[in-house]
Amino acid sequence: QVQLVESGGGLVQAGGSLRLSCAASGRAFRSYTMGWFRQVPGKEREFVAAINWSGAGTAIADSVKGRFTISRDNTKNTVYLQMNSLKPEDTAVYYCAQSGAGVVVSSSLYDSWGQGTQVTVSS
Repeated sequence: QVQLVESGGGLVQAGGSLRLSCAASGRAFRSYTMGWFRQVPGKEREFVAAINWSGAGTAIADSVKGRFTISRDNTKNTVYLQMNSLKPEDTAVYYCAQSGAGVVVSSSLYDSWGQGTQVTVSS
């Protein structure tokens, strides 16, 4: 069993930056792919970014490519999402998740989820 706790969300103006963190506990963090997803009310959960166990492999959604960066620190059991040049359409609840597969974008392949952190970008 793993516990994932997100932090770092908040209210920011368009063009600003935030860094989300997700701290993991309970099972070997360094063995798993970590992902970030986001969701707005009434819409499906959307893939944002993923990173493999070593950090050498990543995937980024086209909608955030060039603005968001995913990274991890296996010594701290933490994965990060650096979000720059934020836009109002980035407003959502952001979730981190863990997968035993490779760098995958489908939410169905992630078996552990955090509770989410709200990101609100004002125009």
